[in-house]
Amino acid sequence: MKEFISMMGEFVYNFVICGINVFQVSVIILTMYYLIISLFGFYKKEDKEAENCKPEKKFALLVAAHNEEMVIGKIVDSLKELDYPKDLYDIFVIADNCTDKTAEIARKHGGNVYERNVSDKRGKGYALEWMFARVFKMDTKYDAIAIFDADNLVSKNFLNEMNYKLLKGYKVVQGYIDSKNPDDSWITQSYSISFWTANRLFQLGRSNLGLSSQIGGTGFCMDTETLKKLGWGSTCLTEDLEFTCKLVLNGHKVGWAHNAIVYDEKPLTLKQSWNQRKRWMQGFADVFSRFFVRLMKRAVKERSFITLDCALYTMQPYFTLFMAASAVISLIKSFSGIDVITLDGIFRDIFYSSQSSYSQYAWMIFSIGQFLFTPIVMLLETKLSKKMFGVFALYSLNAVVFSEIFRYLRDNGKYKEFLITHHLAIENVNKGYIIPSIEYTVLITIIYIMMFVIIIGMIDRRYSLKIFIWYMLFSIYTLTWIPITVQGILNKDKKEWSHTKHIRQISIQEVE
Repeated sequence: MKEFISMMGEFVYNFVICGINVFQVSVIILTMYYLIISLFGFYKKEDKEAENCKPEKKFALLVAAHNEEMVIGKIVDSLKELDYPKDLYDIFVIADNCTDKTAEIARKHGGNVYERNVSDKRGKGYALEWMFARVFKMDTKYDAIAIFDADNLVSKNFLNEMNYKLLKGYKVVQGYIDSKNPDDSWITQSYSISFWTANRLFQLGRSNLGLSSQIGGTGFCMDTETLKKLGWGSTCLTEDLEFTCKLVLNGHKVGWAHNAIVYDEKPLTLKQSWNQRKRWMQGFADVFSRFFVRLMKRAVKERSFITLDCALYTMQPYFTLFMAASAVISLIKSFSGIDVITLDGIFRDIFYSSQSSYSQYAWMIFSIGQFLFTPIVMLLETKLSKKMFGVFALYSLNAVVFSEIFRYLRDNGKYKEFLITHHLAIENVNKGYIIPSIEYTVLITIIYIMMFVIIIGMIDRRYSLKIFIWYMLFSIYTLTWIPITVQGILNKDKKEWSHTKHIRQISIQEVE
């Protein structure tokens, strides 16, 4: 009986390990998939044709607003200053269920205001659908409709870029969503870093690969006839993703205009950020439940990589949780030594399989590149000065410092046993090497950061230190996606709208 129980226990254990490995391999494949896409975002072709393209398309510019008296005037002003023939665009403001002076201020600044009061159908998606119906019936016929949020500011060349993309055959085009307040707090800085990297690595990366970009909720335009034919019908909390899925299912793809910039105001506090991102995840989970299977079926049936990519994009909430679970499995492995596949384990096996200096240098280069990946993107996007990039490059040498300290301790016999005994290193008997543990890495990282902060503080007490600390806090912002995603998935059927209150005005001249 004991032998049977032991055999069954071993069977269950092996079955669980097998399942974990299948899960881990799936996560690694998805991770590598997104990594490959991101690498294509490093290439940016300078396209001068847009500057010389003759303005032809006539645009209706729609601004959705709910109690936005603080910022509505600035978005209307920036739209009036666009470098595009004034007779080829009109500005419309949708004052949706407003109880303040949004409509009055928008009119004073020159916007065509349409007031909507439907209390049981609140939200941007409903407001847009309501306004689209009115635009379609106007005597003036518009070739395309562009969408903006009330807190946006728009670059002067926006419509020139959109006109160019529409003339090239795209039916829907997304512009570059930038931040108009990146230096307000560590939260706005974290938001900005997320958008800058997403724009460059994934939006531009997809565009370079011929895939569909993703509508970002604001700063995009749609061909009017295509919108009429498909219908809007996107009224969930992430109407942009919903409409993207509808477009892809109907054989269209979203174009990307990297130089058509819209400046968006980011939340100042963690609480505001939490509520907004929770709403995004609720909408993502809702769209996933309604579109993922349909997209996958279409992808398989038509062998469409564009549709497959869109289907995978709707998985974002679940992929976030998969990544978190994979990280936990890696952590458990570091403590227990269970024999499961992990991404960091694969890299460690590659770089630590040999004790030669070449493998050590390769690991150092890999670690430095991993840390500098995002700062390089920020540098390419001119969001980071060369001075600050130098600061981050200097900090990235922690990989060299760590390796040298560890090599010294490892090569001295009396310290090797100490490292393993105190869980600062893990010994792989079969492969004949030891590697630093999580405890060692965390300990050295904390000490190094503290030393680096002191040094920067002594050299430059203001800007450089602030940006450095905020960048370090970006990892905390990233980690908050995990509980936010859980909340979003659990509450995917709730449709309450979360309004972010704006407390100041910023003009287009202040951000360009």
